[in-house]
Amino acid sequence: MTDTTNQLPATVSKEPSARQKLWPVWLVAILALIIALALALWSWQQWNNHQAVMQTLEGLQQDTAQLEDLYGDRGSQQSQRLQSLEQKLASQRELIATQQRQIDHNARELLEAGNRTRTDWLLAEAEYLLRIANQRLMIEKDIRGAMSALEAADEVLAESDDIGVYPVRQQLAREILALKGLTGVDRTGLYLKLEAAIDSIHQLTDQALISENAPGFVVNTGAEEDADSEPGAIAQAWNKVKSTLMQVVVVRRMDEPVKPLLSPDQSAYARLNLQLMLEEAEMAVLRGNQPLYERALTKARTTIDDWYNASNPRVTALSDTLAELAQKNVDPELPDISQSLGLLKERLAGRLNANNGNGEDNAGGGNGGDDS
Repeated sequence: MTDTTNQLPATVSKEPSARQKLWPVWLVAILALIIALALALWSWQQWNNHQAVMQTLEGLQQDTAQLEDLYGDRGSQQSQRLQSLEQKLASQRELIATQQRQIDHNARELLEAGNRTRTDWLLAEAEYLLRIANQRLMIEKDIRGAMSALEAADEVLAESDDIGVYPVRQQLAREILALKGLTGVDRTGLYLKLEAAIDSIHQLTDQALISENAPGFVVNTGAEEDADSEPGAIAQAWNKVKSTLMQVVVVRRMDEPVKPLLSPDQSAYARLNLQLMLEEAEMAVLRGNQPLYERALTKARTTIDDWYNASNPRVTALSDTLAELAQKNVDPELPDISQSLGLLKERLAGRLNANNGNGEDNAGGGNGGDDS
């Protein structure tokens, strides 16, 4: 028993071992909690970074869109500028080409002018004067200006040493003599006389419209009869009835022409009508239209004879003035002075051909000397 008891192992208490086995679990739990907190913190930082990256990306997209819009606008502006520059370049090219042609033309003219003599310049001046004379006579109908231009052209031709201008001067003498035989038209004087007639029309009063031959004109003789004798009641009643009937019934004699009686309101119309007729005559004077001039004055004289009293001094003076003006000729028959210009052109063409022929002969002679 003693030995058996001595051989048995000693009893070990179980509580300390249990405590020793729990601390690794707590250690693992603490580590896991730390790792979880670290992961959570890391995830939160990654989410914040992602949000920041997304915001930055959106801002970049907006900036990119703005840049694209700006680039598109600038591209359209640049295309418009390029088109305008191309148009300007084309216009500048056309201008340069035109100037180049002008320079070539001026160079040829200068080369040709260098070969001209004093006689050529005098003939060119005479041609210019003859053109001026034709324009003055045919367009402006200025006889004096045309004759002065022809005389100046004859003097210039006299200074030249060209014998071939003899037919031109002969024709010029005939044309100058034909112009001297014409009676010049004093258009300024006629215009001023018509203006004076218009002023006299505005000075006509309403009394000038009254005429004894006009219809409805009543001579007031009742006052004289009353002054001579005083009628009775029956005579007064009869005169009243008679005056009333005369105002209601008007007897007109148709066996002789009568003149219309115009009211003061119609007087302004009459004056305006006459003014328009005389202004039409003024226009005919400036244009040299003889039919229009005669027609306007005829209408004005007829209007004065029909509407105005001929016994009025102003009306008589105006009618006499218009009758005097109606006898004027504002469009005389003009001679033809273009033959001298045609002869001078033929002479200039002949001299030009002769000069060109001499130049070619001289050029041929120079080539022959070089060949020899």
